[in-house]
Amino acid sequence: MTRDTYLPGALKTAFLVNFIWINLSEVARYFLVVRPMLHEALAAQQGVAPMSVGIFALWGIWDLVLIVSATGFYWLWLDRFGDSLRQIVLASAVFTVTIFGLIWLGIANMGLAPYSLIVAVLPLAWIEQAIACWLVVWARSRAQPASSMRSM
Repeated sequence: MTRDTYLPGALKTAFLVNFIWINLSEVARYFLVVRPMLHEALAAQQGVAPMSVGIFALWGIWDLVLIVSATGFYWLWLDRFGDSLRQIVLASAVFTVTIFGLIWLGIANMGLAPYSLIVAVLPLAWIEQAIACWLVVWARSRAQPASSMRSM
């Protein structure tokens, strides 16, 4: 089997499983950690972390961009450096610091969230992304012939 025959199906599978996983993880982290911490830290401010159709629509766009970016990034990283546990840890750490680190540092720097939120959110985001990266490894390994699989 050539690369061209297994990549598209495996990539579709990686996007699908990450669509499910990242959406579940993002919703859980938001409602269980982020929203309560924001309400506590900014109790005097009205309208913090509101719930509305517009907010959920933007959240859907955020998740879609996140899923496409993460899955594509992990696919390319793993294709270049291999499907090892070390590469899962490195790729997910780089992605987490780049995406989530930038966004939360910016939000905290503008005074829209306490810096303590970063300490709570970044490790959870990294766990989310490490699992997302592992799901890409899983999708790739299912589609590859046994002889061409890289060692875990």
